[in-house]
Amino acid sequence: MILIVDDTIENIYSLERLLTSKGFEVDSATSGEEALKKVLKTDYALIILDVQMPGMDGFEVAESLAGFNKTKEIPIIFLSAVNTDKKFITQGYASGGIDYVTKPVDPDILILKVKTFYRLYEQTLALNRTEKALRLEIEERKRTQYMLKERVDHLRSILESLPQIAFMADAAGEVEFVNNKWFNYSVTSKLFPETHPEDPYLLDAWQPHLLSGSPFESEIRIRELGSNTYRFHLLRIIPIKESDSVVKWVGTFTDIDDRKHIERKKDEFLSIASHELKTPLTSIKAYVQLLERILEPQEQKNAHNYIQRVHTQLNKLNGLIVDLLDISKMENGRLKINKVPFLLEPMIGNVIDTMYQTFGTGELTVERIGEPISKELIGDEIRVEQVLTNYLTNAIKYSPNSARVVIKTEQSKDEIKVSVTDFGIGIPEHKHKNIFDKFYRVEESSERFQGLGIGLYICAEIINQHQGTYGLHSTVGEGSTFYFTLPSN
Repeated sequence: MILIVDDTIENIYSLERLLTSKGFEVDSATSGEEALKKVLKTDYALIILDVQMPGMDGFEVAESLAGFNKTKEIPIIFLSAVNTDKKFITQGYASGGIDYVTKPVDPDILILKVKTFYRLYEQTLALNRTEKALRLEIEERKRTQYMLKERVDHLRSILESLPQIAFMADAAGEVEFVNNKWFNYSVTSKLFPETHPEDPYLLDAWQPHLLSGSPFESEIRIRELGSNTYRFHLLRIIPIKESDSVVKWVGTFTDIDDRKHIERKKDEFLSIASHELKTPLTSIKAYVQLLERILEPQEQKNAHNYIQRVHTQLNKLNGLIVDLLDISKMENGRLKINKVPFLLEPMIGNVIDTMYQTFGTGELTVERIGEPISKELIGDEIRVEQVLTNYLTNAIKYSPNSARVVIKTEQSKDEIKVSVTDFGIGIPEHKHKNIFDKFYRVEESSERFQGLGIGLYICAEIINQHQGTYGLHSTVGEGSTFYFTLPSN
């Protein structure tokens, strides 16, 4: 808006008509005092100020405006028909005006000047807004950097107090800080500890996670300085993000060598115990079979019932020993997967028949849904059958009040999915992530149902070796669905 200050109404009227005809908003004041009141209340882009006015003249008004922060940047055009001498023009510029126009006024020239100064004022306002925004942004960045520095300092103090080897790296993976325990394994903070020749180079293994910004975890062997032995450590490197961008990495090496030795001894014990148990168990089964043949069915009916119970318990014991042997083979990398072409449908039929023979057709209903899979798969049929049998056995075991289970098959472009659904006790959601871990059992059911908690772990390993996936969906009190997938090409 443009303010016209003139004590002559006719002059104001003619200027208003000229300016409004060119699209400008106009306000007016008939004295210097009135003009000062208005500029303190309203923002103006330009002031056209008459020099000769009664009371406060134009020069005094300009000098007063220059004394206020709010008004000192407003451009002023002096307009005068009387004070046209050079000394008045000089005084006009000295008092804060940016132009001095004498009457008679050329309307075209005046409009050009107004447009120019109006545009300059708008640009000045825009620059001021930009400057203010930049200043706020700089202050915000300084505040953020200060807060980040505080967090980093706090994090460093935490890392220094940890019993593990700990370090901090920048977004590109360059190490910036290490705690004192680092120097037991490396002579410099810039050089990672030496890894075992058989283990992957640490930075190569970390590189994909650096690029994706995802956490990295690996078991590696590193050598302590002054020693020729390599100890197992669990390496974890976690990204620290600001606005979804990685700004730091924090890593720890946790010594797990003693635990690994204990696990190795335990696995050796399981392997030896399983083999030693297998031999007498085979003999017991043979003697029970001989005893069964000797007895006359009609005369020793009760004895035959007891023998059948012995067979059942021997089969359970044999299953536990087989699972222990499988775990021992997995830990030593000796679990063999013999991949050959096989058909899934006949295998599913065999598993269902086995379930009916075990539990009886009157006690169990296995519902088969989904399209039949006619495509030939590549894999170890016996091991895949072991997975499905385990899923079905668990489904029946953990749904004691329901004798119905559902097997569903689904086929997509790249994979075959097989799922087993029961309508039993279900599994709490926070237990889902651990259900396939070795020796893991859900506390809520561990006292009601027997088992070692290794069946699903074995299933997971078998599916992993087939490059498939596995998982579950479960709701407490409604049942569970366990599934696995196999590549179909």
